[in-house]
Amino acid sequence: MERTNRKGARRAAAPVVAAWLACCALAACGGSKEKGASQAAQGAGAAPAAAPAATAAVAPSGQQIFQRCAMCHQANGLGVPGSFPPLAGSEWATAANAALPIRVVLHGLQGAVTVKGQKFNGAMPAYGTMQPMSDSDVAAVLTYVRSSWGNAASAVTPAQVAAERSSTASRTTPWAPADLAPLLKSGGR
Repeated sequence: MERTNRKGARRAAAPVVAAWLACCALAACGGSKEKGASQAAQGAGAAPAAAPAATAAVAPSGQQIFQRCAMCHQANGLGVPGSFPPLAGSEWATAANAALPIRVVLHGLQGAVTVKGQKFNGAMPAYGTMQPMSDSDVAAVLTYVRSSWGNAASAVTPAQVAAERSSTASRTTPWAPADLAPLLKSGGR
């Protein structure tokens, strides 16, 4: 009898486990946990989940947003030698003029760049325009980068991101390192 109850409990838990796994997979790819749970529950034969009550949206943390960057720059911020530059100790990520990393995230970067004395020649996608991120999301991820792995640069605000987005709105191509080099040397706007 006890054995039957355990089997029944395991069967009842299967849709919950499937929903949890779907949520984890969607969250890792930038999807919605609520949407993932609902789809997983429907796929497991359960009724669709009821719409959540009106609650204040919780903004993702900079660390959560950074997961889309970690494939190249690594979770530890050390990058991939010869391929993707490090963010830990990067003069580009921690520039005194926050416009530099904001512009890189908004419009991307393409060409040879030197970071911590090593040359990298690749391309950074335009996360702020081609893969839209809100001003708050860009500020959160840059604040995370600028304060992680031993970095101690100032926080980035959504207002700073909005100002850079506005002032560079006509840009349709990634930045070249030479275009941004003056910002690397300047302490402010």
